[in-house]
Amino acid sequence: MTQDILCAARADGVTTLTMDDGKANVMSVRMLQALHQALQQAHSQRDIVVLRGRAGLFSGGFDLGVFNREPTEIVQMLTEGARLAERLLSYPHPLLAVCTGHAIAMGAFVLLSADWRIGVDDSTRVVQANEVQNAMTLPRFAIEVCRQRLTPAALERTALQAEPHAPRQALEAGFFDELAAPTGLEDAVQARLKRLRQLDPGAYTATKQRLRAATLAALRRAIDDDIAEWKSRFQ
Repeated sequence: MTQDILCAARADGVTTLTMDDGKANVMSVRMLQALHQALQQAHSQRDIVVLRGRAGLFSGGFDLGVFNREPTEIVQMLTEGARLAERLLSYPHPLLAVCTGHAIAMGAFVLLSADWRIGVDDSTRVVQANEVQNAMTLPRFAIEVCRQRLTPAALERTALQAEPHAPRQALEAGFFDELAAPTGLEDAVQARLKRLRQLDPGAYTATKQRLRAATLAALRRAIDDDIAEWKSRFQ
């Protein structure tokens, strides 16, 4: 399956999803729906998923242009984004995120929803939740996504101070599980896939479900509260 903003390629039980809208890889309604559809297909095939952006960019977050359009589209985009975090965190098979560059706001939340996150060790790239900086209140679902991965101190800096994280800072904070040199990124991805294939699929799924049960319960409550607020505010 190939779309103009998302390319899905499948080989040896691995579905690789590459986001590329030619600009900032924003989480527009179209991008979000394409990701939902591709993940559903990968789920039906019981595939390992590799989610990545094009070289130099992961995602710039929600499409801010939508906030100048119809209220129903605003609510749809935010809801699709929150549900994407839920889908990623509950995906029953291994899910690897490869962060090839900037991961901002919703892009960072998508990154944090993967099982294993590989970043590029390039000091010009940043990970940031910049909502407070842009006069936006961080959604409840985003806080839960951050909470389940970031250290307590990093959570405060990320949510309240909108602190940008260079790759090595992001590794310490919990955004990444490992860093790779730009020239070694593909080797790192293949090494992690080799390790994931060595794990028992049934035990992986069952353990993941137990491990994430409390997080997903809190996330679903947060999403319900967020949707109610978005409808009240925008519609």
